[in-house]
Amino acid sequence: MPNRPNPKREPAVRASDTAHDAHLLRQERETVHHDPVFRMRPPNLLWRRLLVLTLNVATVVAVGLWAGHLAGLAGWRVVDVALLCCVLLATPWIAIGFWNASIGLLLTHVLARGIEAAAPFLKGAAGQARLSSRTAILMTLRNEDPARAVLRLRAVKADLDATPFGGQFDYFLLSDTSRPEVAAAEEAEVARWQESDGVHRIHYRRRTVNEGFKAGNVRDFCARWGSGYDYMLPLDADSVMGAQAILSLVRILDAHPRIGILQSLVVGMPSASAFARIFQFGMRHGMRCYTLGASWWTGDCGPFWGHNALIRIAPFYAHCHLPVLPGAPPLGGPILSHDQVEAVLMRRAGYEVRVVPVESESYEENPPTIAEFIARDLRWCLGNMQYLRLQGLPGLKPVSRFQLLWAVLMFASVPAVPLALVLLPFAAFGLSAEEAEAIGPGAGALYGSLLVLGQFPKLAGLLDVALRRGGLAAYGGGLRFFASAALEIAFSLLLGAISALATTRFLMGLAFGRAAVGWNGQVRDAHALSFSAAVRGLWGQTLFGLLVGAALALAAPVLLLWTLPLLAGCWLAVPFAVLTAAPSFGQKLAAAGLCAIPEEGALPAILARLEPAAETRLERAA
Repeated sequence: MPNRPNPKREPAVRASDTAHDAHLLRQERETVHHDPVFRMRPPNLLWRRLLVLTLNVATVVAVGLWAGHLAGLAGWRVVDVALLCCVLLATPWIAIGFWNASIGLLLTHVLARGIEAAAPFLKGAAGQARLSSRTAILMTLRNEDPARAVLRLRAVKADLDATPFGGQFDYFLLSDTSRPEVAAAEEAEVARWQESDGVHRIHYRRRTVNEGFKAGNVRDFCARWGSGYDYMLPLDADSVMGAQAILSLVRILDAHPRIGILQSLVVGMPSASAFARIFQFGMRHGMRCYTLGASWWTGDCGPFWGHNALIRIAPFYAHCHLPVLPGAPPLGGPILSHDQVEAVLMRRAGYEVRVVPVESESYEENPPTIAEFIARDLRWCLGNMQYLRLQGLPGLKPVSRFQLLWAVLMFASVPAVPLALVLLPFAAFGLSAEEAEAIGPGAGALYGSLLVLGQFPKLAGLLDVALRRGGLAAYGGGLRFFASAALEIAFSLLLGAISALATTRFLMGLAFGRAAVGWNGQVRDAHALSFSAAVRGLWGQTLFGLLVGAALALAAPVLLLWTLPLLAGCWLAVPFAVLTAAPSFGQKLAAAGLCAIPEEGALPAILARLEPAAETRLERAA
């Protein structure tokens, strides 16, 4: 049987054990009151936040005035007002992305020491040669492939053990698996691992009731064993981190006791799936400048994404217990998207939440097909919409309250585009030839501007690579890089239309109390998607696109041309899903070097350990 934590070394204490709770609270108080750095006045971020607020408000107002002018030219009909509302709903999220990415690009390539201005704590990453802190590395599971999960945790341990600091880390596989056959496989995999690596630092625990879902799983760890460690680093079953990235986070927390959560910038790892390969190419570039720019003004109110982050256990356990939302599910009951709530609670307690806005060996796998992507997106959607009920939490920082609304806006703004498409034929039917001629150029310019603003985070990331010395070479050269960028932008436009309709339909069901998602095992390996399965899942998008397209063709054919980037995703939803899931297409992209990432050219040791027989090769190389 896999090793249960040694009670002589780390007493297995129940969550209700007051002595254990008092110990963690005492740790937390000592960190706060005996650290002079903690009592220092934080940097004044007010002017940065006012600047970003001004830029975003000005953008929304400018777009609103522009759209209002067009509505006035059309006569302020009911349909024109509705279209104006759609524009106003969609613009804030687009504006935030544009300005975050713009600031990030300026910090990287224009301003001196720009990255340091956004992340002054990074100088602690090159700190002490010795580590005195102890860290627990956790992997939370529920009905996942045990062999796959254990392989990732083993790789992390092997990478850390290859450094002088391996003994400072212990490993916990925390299972909430409900299927007996999967649970038995988990125990067998952990037992094999312990047999080869020893039992004293490798632990397995399975809960029979997954109370609180993933957040409850992590809290149970804190209650049982948290007092034996300074920090914990949660990993998902599809994520992995290299030793140097982990040690960098530990050194920063050692040097900055005010930081309660330190989130790494997570990027996708090499994938055989065409869908994941193209998606993560765009996500990587869309996140880099965006995250840097956001960290410049959010500062100590940074994000937490639930994994690949280092957490100070004592304040987390003392202050980050999630409330149970009033009312019945889906919006009431346990909080599903726990991460951002834990971040704002940590900040409320006086600790900083920071993000490392530069890439390191922090990886995750992305969904291999559009079916898994939409399922994941809808889980996030439901969790984020629950944040509407958290605005009444007392004591939250203003930026923290905004971040919760920001997370809601991520999905609440999505229906604006499908609704606008539905309204366009009605708006066009009532216009005279003169009115259409007067409105057309301005409407086209507004539409094009919003399209560019929406894509700007990725464009900024692409420009960032092009401006870096050796940046294009790391991605296979300029020709491959820009061809990959063009492919990904086309991919994102098609995917955006498909996922927007899925989210809109889900939100409509949520409004009537019909939405069911859960935390369960996910399909993570590349696999084909049959044509019939794609039709069953995406017939609604196809029908929507055909109906709106036919209406526009009758009302105003020129509008049909303008909306092609949005409607094409609906028309091509089924073949798009089948093609991007096809293993052969993924193989062709890889062979051509399209949508490649730097890790494919120079595979880091942590990713090499995930390949068959990697351990043997690395041992021989050493």
